[in-house]
Amino acid sequence: MTTSTRVLDRAAALATVEAARRRFVGTVITADDRGYDDARLVHDHSIDRRPLAIVQVGDTQDVVLAVRLAAETGLELAVRSGAHSLAGFSTGDDVLVIDLSGLKGIAIDPIARVARVQAGATSGDLAGPAHRYGLALTTGDTSSVGIGGLATGGGIGWFVRKVGLTIDQLRSAQVVTADGRLLTASPDQHADLFWAIRGGGGNFGIITEFEFQLVEAAEVYGGALVLPATREVMRGYLDYIAQAPEELTTIAFLMHAPPAPFIPESRLGEPVLNILTCWLGDLEAGEQAIAPLRALAPAVADVVGPLPYPAMYQFMEAAAAPHSATIRTMFMQAFDDQAIDDSLEALDHATSPMSMIQFRGLGGAMARVPRDGTAFAHRDAKYLFAALALWEDPSEDRAPHQAWVDGLWGRVNRLADGAYVNFVGDEGEARVRDAYPASTMARLAEVKRRYDPDNLFHLNQNVRP
Repeated sequence: MTTSTRVLDRAAALATVEAARRRFVGTVITADDRGYDDARLVHDHSIDRRPLAIVQVGDTQDVVLAVRLAAETGLELAVRSGAHSLAGFSTGDDVLVIDLSGLKGIAIDPIARVARVQAGATSGDLAGPAHRYGLALTTGDTSSVGIGGLATGGGIGWFVRKVGLTIDQLRSAQVVTADGRLLTASPDQHADLFWAIRGGGGNFGIITEFEFQLVEAAEVYGGALVLPATREVMRGYLDYIAQAPEELTTIAFLMHAPPAPFIPESRLGEPVLNILTCWLGDLEAGEQAIAPLRALAPAVADVVGPLPYPAMYQFMEAAAAPHSATIRTMFMQAFDDQAIDDSLEALDHATSPMSMIQFRGLGGAMARVPRDGTAFAHRDAKYLFAALALWEDPSEDRAPHQAWVDGLWGRVNRLADGAYVNFVGDEGEARVRDAYPASTMARLAEVKRRYDPDNLFHLNQNVRP
């Protein structure tokens, strides 16, 4: 993790925070306050850190005040939207946490198909209001994922092959910069900042509000197709999804069959490939597009059909609940048979029944944006791979789970072609460079020098000024 060079006088910083309480519309919480232990929790409950103060902001001006307070006190600054940061950057010991989760305002113009979304809203928060107008934004696969973190990292969502990334639908953003200014970033205003926040993470400021272009998505042809986990099924899935119609986006999980309502009791715990499908387009054509996947093997379960877009989140309910996790990820151009065998063998030795290996087919609209069009540069990736160790007991030792993830990663990373910054853990600067090619990193550093020369926003996958 990147560390600050500032020297913290903890007592003086706490006194300054206490004196500033009355200036905030929202709530300032320190260790002596009731509710501190709940307020400091993040999605991964094995991350047990004790911030010096948590500012649960009530409006944009609170964000400005909190940023200035961090600069005044010398406190390190952690920013939290949905608190899903896999690297644990949503919190820290003796830091000032800016908790955006109270900023959930959503305003939708159904005629222009535009949504203004505050940074504390989650994917699920937006899906319902947008659906009332037959509209949607391609967002995280889990309802509790915060829009703030998702969008600044790129946003590989349910419509990625049809309409691109979440950031590809971004029209403008309100950004609080390190010097406490509130700027509008768009193609016409602070265009360099607008380029950087679309994939560059939280390095350049705190986004308080996004303006997104929505797409028509009253119904999708989607759900879960659960197949036996064999090399033939894996090969068939990976080959098909690379050239499937662009309307079809899938996320496949090599896992042990979970206790979901649609899994027969007799098949619980069986190795399966759980393919979550989401077709955006003509529903009959969607059924035809799913047919090659259904033909791979007799299904363990098949609950794919027409459904309202927000219903896709029911298939990821387990991921929305707090748990502990560790991850290794990569983009890929190909996935050979040896890597399939390595993945199948790894599943047999998983350290938790919840652990899984994820595969996503990419391409389509995501690939049609120029490589240098946004800070997210891996536009030509064909696949996203992630090894995920998940467990429920926060007191459980992380070491064996980390060893399982690292073991599989060590066997397949010969195929790596970059990394998705939202899925990178606290893995050091080399992995940040995997997320950003050299030309992208150089350009990001220029923008960083312009908007955050002292690296106030450094608890992230950090780009140094």
